[in-house]
Amino acid sequence: MELKTPCRFESGRRYYLNPCISIGYPDITALLMTKYKLIVFLSLFFVIILNLAWIKPIPRLFVIGDSISIQYGPYLESYLDGIVAYERKRDDGNAEANLDVPTGANGGDSRMVLAYLRAKLQDPNFKPDFLMLNCGLHDIKREPESNQIQVEKNEYRQNLELIIELLHENNIRILWIRTTPVVDRIHNHNRTSFHRYSADLKEYNQIADEVFIKHEIPMIDLHGFTEHLGEEAYIDHVHFSESARNLQASFLAGYLASYIQKNFHR
Repeated sequence: MELKTPCRFESGRRYYLNPCISIGYPDITALLMTKYKLIVFLSLFFVIILNLAWIKPIPRLFVIGDSISIQYGPYLESYLDGIVAYERKRDDGNAEANLDVPTGANGGDSRMVLAYLRAKLQDPNFKPDFLMLNCGLHDIKREPESNQIQVEKNEYRQNLELIIELLHENNIRILWIRTTPVVDRIHNHNRTSFHRYSADLKEYNQIADEVFIKHEIPMIDLHGFTEHLGEEAYIDHVHFSESARNLQASFLAGYLASYIQKNFHR
């Protein structure tokens, strides 16, 4: 059939195509509508793809620490919501049944942390961008009768070096948390299973300082911050009140958010 030119009608000074006039092919309107729908669909599809391409991936933070980190952890996770994908060494809650015995979520001493990371890094899905790390309180435990310390100073240093080497090999950036204070009088009063001493803690924090400074790894001084909270912050031999945990988490979150946002590249 011959394609006819649509007629027009005048309204004032403007001319309009008459929508009522057939242009010859009965199915051309349907074809045009299908074409326009396809164009709209493809346009929306490419807009979505472009938006997804511009969405900045959220950094993944993994936390390994002792019972102190277990207790401030929920506050810290809340403060970092939307800033990082927060994960930590976890269990089914057994770690909190006895915080002095490092199981499950409790990272324990440096020897245990090293063994845990060696096993964990075998998991191909374990790919944090940053790892916030602390160990020390369990390393300085002393057996009361023999006065034997749990992890000797040289081994502590070596374990930290091996942990750093392992994480660097796997392109995981480390943030070190300085170990929280011990007050001898509070900690060892009526305690027979093990002792801790502030003098040991000072030495082990110094060892960690030397190791992490040498490797240019950032450190967050949770020890100094907690010390300023005073002895009233303690609820037992080494753990802290809810308000102190909240303050610790706030202090850590401020540093972490700033550092991670400046140093995250994927």
